[in-house]
Amino acid sequence: MVILIGAVLLLVLAVLGLAHWYLWRRLVRDTTRGPGPARTLGTVFFVAPPLLMLAAFAGSRTLPFGVLRVMAWPGYLWAAVLLYLLLAVAVGELLRPLLFRVMRGRYGREGEGAVPVTATEGAPAGARGAAKNAVTAGDPAPPAPAPVSGPAPDPGPAPVSGPAPDPGPAPVSGPDTAEGPAPAPASEPAREGAPRPGPSRRLFVSRIVGGAAGAVALGTVGHGAYGVLRGPRLKHVTIPLAKLPRSAHGFRIAVVSDIHLGPILGHAHTRRIVDTINGAQPDAVAVVGDLVDGSVAELGHAAQPLSGLRARHGAYFVTGNHEYYSGADEWIDEVRELGLRPLENARVELPGFDLAGVNDISGEDHHAAPDYEKALGDRDQARAAVLMAHQPVMIHEAVKHHVDLQLSGHTHGGQLFPGNLLARAANPTVAGLDHYGDTTLYVTRGAGAWGPPVRVGAPSDITVVTLAAKSA
Repeated sequence: MVILIGAVLLLVLAVLGLAHWYLWRRLVRDTTRGPGPARTLGTVFFVAPPLLMLAAFAGSRTLPFGVLRVMAWPGYLWAAVLLYLLLAVAVGELLRPLLFRVMRGRYGREGEGAVPVTATEGAPAGARGAAKNAVTAGDPAPPAPAPVSGPAPDPGPAPVSGPAPDPGPAPVSGPDTAEGPAPAPASEPAREGAPRPGPSRRLFVSRIVGGAAGAVALGTVGHGAYGVLRGPRLKHVTIPLAKLPRSAHGFRIAVVSDIHLGPILGHAHTRRIVDTINGAQPDAVAVVGDLVDGSVAELGHAAQPLSGLRARHGAYFVTGNHEYYSGADEWIDEVRELGLRPLENARVELPGFDLAGVNDISGEDHHAAPDYEKALGDRDQARAAVLMAHQPVMIHEAVKHHVDLQLSGHTHGGQLFPGNLLARAANPTVAGLDHYGDTTLYVTRGAGAWGPPVRVGAPSDITVVTLAAKSA
């Protein structure tokens, strides 16, 4: 087992390393001319945040809470940035060929990095002057002199054979001599008007794609973080129950799940949730698990505003899987002290229906498994039954025990798109209403966030479920 876990961890690290190398290659190496301050800074950007991310996730249950709070913000946020950088750069790969076509003609062929110049722009001043004097637009070359008629002139004595006389030193050509200017030495620095280096087409396209990908990723994460920190919005759903009497028609239950108090979301987050619930004036409150990510000693103060919940028929709590990572027994005692009633495989009779709760599936490893018989076995089958169960997958047992409505959370609605696709593979319902036989399932997206305090495509919510009698 230890070997298997080690192999999985190595695989995860390898995938993360490959993803960061790919992003560094596209966003740093391909957008810089070569080694220099820009490339160094970009390399640091793709090394430091990933290390903080690994430390935050790996140390969530081992690091001191104060240290974790420092690492959590940059580490968890980088996880969300990484996801959307990968998606944005992948889309950019599809756009690269189109951009290369658009840029053709404005930039040199791939590998060319010089701005085009005319033939005379790079020549010395003398050559330009000679060329200008030799031929100007509209001025024809002067005609050769006409030959003079008459006897041919005496050519003089024939040359005597022998060594050719020394012609003497060659005349020095200047800018106005017929021979033209002397060529500049190879080491002569470029004069004004010489070819200037410019970005190649590949570099220019890489900068466009990289800049757009970075802007999209940061904008998406920023908007998603604002949605979480702003607090959940209130949602209303009406659910008819066949067995609900007319006297209970309109009973309102505020359903909240996955608050996830931890190193990022704390006291202020809980206060926003309590104020939202109290503003809705529900008849009862159902807290459906995953309240915390930490011990009572670390997060007791953050949970304290729950003591201010107000509902005519009380507030109720069931465990989620994260309670069993955080000391479930202590938290059950703590929420009881705060005025909530834990339903540990138990039920309570409310006007017109039974409200039951079962422990989360994760309790099986802590001698606190869900017990449907204990919670529902001896009840009056003529009464409607509403079950609080953290995970939607528990719906199958609810159907067997003739539950009319199950209230669940756990999925976060996927939290980060395309996480909803993965959540759908592991859960029968990711968010909203669904029906399984005679049992209705409602899954809230939750009021907080786990890991990155970011939600994309799955806004947080608190749902007011209004029960309706079909005969009303």
